[in-house]
Amino acid sequence: MLVTVTVVGPDLAATPGFRDRLRASVEAARRLTGAFLVPVVDADADAPVPWVATRFTAGLPLRHAVDRHGALAEPALRVLADGLARALAALHGSGTVHGEVDPDSVLLTMDGPRISALGLVGATASPPPSPTDDMLDLGSTVLYAASGGEQDTDALPASLREVIGGCLYPESSDRPTAEQLVDYLEHQGLPAPEGGWLPPAVTADMAAAAASVGSARAAQGPVPSPPVRAPGTGVSRRNLILSLAGGAALLGGGAAALAFSGDSAPPPEGRAGGLGTTARPTRPSGARTTSAPSPSPSSADGPEPVVLAGPDAVKAWSRTGKRAPTCLEASDKVVMVVTDKATSFMEAASGDRAFEALNARKTFGANSSHHPTAYADGVFYLFCETPGQFDLLAAFDAADGKVKWAVSLAASDPGGAKIVSNYGRQYLAASGGTVYVCGLVRDGKFSVDAPKTGYIRALSATTGKKLWQVQGTDINNVLVPPSGSRLLAASAVPAKQPGRVQMIDAARKGARGWKVPLRYPSGYFSSGWPLTGYADGNFLFAGGKGDTLSVVDAATGTEKWHQRFEARNGDRVSMGTPFSSPDGATVYVPIGSDLAALSMADGTLRWVATLDGASDTGGANLFTASLGLGGRHALCSADTVFATDSAKTLWAIDAATGRARWKYSDPSQPDVGFRWTVGGDRVFIASHLTMTAIAAYGR
Repeated sequence: MLVTVTVVGPDLAATPGFRDRLRASVEAARRLTGAFLVPVVDADADAPVPWVATRFTAGLPLRHAVDRHGALAEPALRVLADGLARALAALHGSGTVHGEVDPDSVLLTMDGPRISALGLVGATASPPPSPTDDMLDLGSTVLYAASGGEQDTDALPASLREVIGGCLYPESSDRPTAEQLVDYLEHQGLPAPEGGWLPPAVTADMAAAAASVGSARAAQGPVPSPPVRAPGTGVSRRNLILSLAGGAALLGGGAAALAFSGDSAPPPEGRAGGLGTTARPTRPSGARTTSAPSPSPSSADGPEPVVLAGPDAVKAWSRTGKRAPTCLEASDKVVMVVTDKATSFMEAASGDRAFEALNARKTFGANSSHHPTAYADGVFYLFCETPGQFDLLAAFDAADGKVKWAVSLAASDPGGAKIVSNYGRQYLAASGGTVYVCGLVRDGKFSVDAPKTGYIRALSATTGKKLWQVQGTDINNVLVPPSGSRLLAASAVPAKQPGRVQMIDAARKGARGWKVPLRYPSGYFSSGWPLTGYADGNFLFAGGKGDTLSVVDAATGTEKWHQRFEARNGDRVSMGTPFSSPDGATVYVPIGSDLAALSMADGTLRWVATLDGASDTGGANLFTASLGLGGRHALCSADTVFATDSAKTLWAIDAATGRARWKYSDPSQPDVGFRWTVGGDRVFIASHLTMTAIAAYGR
């Protein structure tokens, strides 16, 4: 039997704990089976030069095939994505990660792609990569194959554009799981390729490579000892094909050896990141002088911060389903629950079924870049898929759950095929009889540093008919207020460059209005959920050096006042997305571990609530809305402020005093799956498979 042997350099082998981790990972890998996994045959973690042997697989590295023969076509790309996802699903289901999915480690075989059941980087790095890192690598690998190595996202076929784009999201929690990717491709119901899945030229190369291996075995000669890498080079990618007798590797002689090339960089040392510093608001300064006191807790003339503490919430009801919700939306009477299989409606008061379920589904739901639901004037709106149909926008009557209309965003604009779901990075909102779809145009190669072209598409809330559309690099991170015809957009420039915000006049079919430059590197480069706010005819956004709340008149762009905040130790302020009370009289601003309430009239401080246990240097206990994610991480409904912290605790805070009414957390909550929305006087929480309702007053 032929095997591929990977040896480990002495520097890595001497790392404390490495051999123990390798030994445990090998034992786990030996129990793994899967059509797209190359099994582990043998290993020795205690040898002077540790090694791992996997079964030899006749195939070509993906990089070799693409470099020589160009990009793969759509059917082959689908097989590639599906096979890699199934392999990773088996790995992740066993509690392990790979860590080395790339064009060099992926083998193309006659029956589909293959990766090793043991990725040495994923198995032996401390701390190891996560499953979401594997999904990022999968997305990059498929993109490489689709674009011929150029990493051009426009090369992705429509059937893979959303799911592979989702794998490339910067926020790890926004990426799909391997199982979700498999389910997504299965739901499409597209036919498998007929005959061989690879181009004939690639198949011919595979046959030639297999023949060369056979020739090498026939001409057996002395086998060299496994190469020992120089200190610091980590895991060697110099793979040897060796003959096995009775399952034991003959490393000392008697078998032929054929070397494949490619030394790799050392494994990652871990992917760590800081949250930044928590901040305190300070005395306001504005276009006009105000008499607001300093919110600093040491100030004699300002209110002392209220340390949040409250009882655990009392559940109004709780229901467990078979599928985890991907997004939620609620009115005061009905909750729309969307999964990757169907859309259902629940009675807000009891949790009972309200209407018959629909076959509309959303595989990848709400995240920091994608907001696929909206509710306004008795109608639910949803970006969704149905069997055989993608890029659908549907409207459901909240009174009976029936479909009012559904339109294909691609078909509704024959000349704008590129302005459809750009990897899911869309924002959906409804206001004043109009539904707004905001997102990015697919305009070329993937680059986090290049300016993006954004768009706004307006449709009739009654019929779904397109009313108007605008696009440009000055349109991004669009805010649609709950009333009025003025929208707020930011320029889509890289985050390290200064930008601007500008008014978009919906009454004039998206005509540009006033502009306000931002005197700091723009925080509005990310698309999706808006990072700006609206209150009583005014727009709210971060100004100054990013540490100032700017309040401008929505009609004219004239500044009414601004409020500056200071970090506790003079470090960078972590100012979050501002939001307001329903009547627009109060503005709430998350600042690290603090939540400040200010008068909309002049910026006067009303109260400051703070999370207990937050450190001066950015401890883990921060308001999620301060982390630049936008969206529904904090909002005010009636007389209650709801806010989520980075420990995944949902707080209900009295809007008048800043004191906590209750808190809710689920210790069993996985890394992804925590979603919530508010309807009437209740908050509805999806915690993996469980839906829970809690009254605003906690009783």
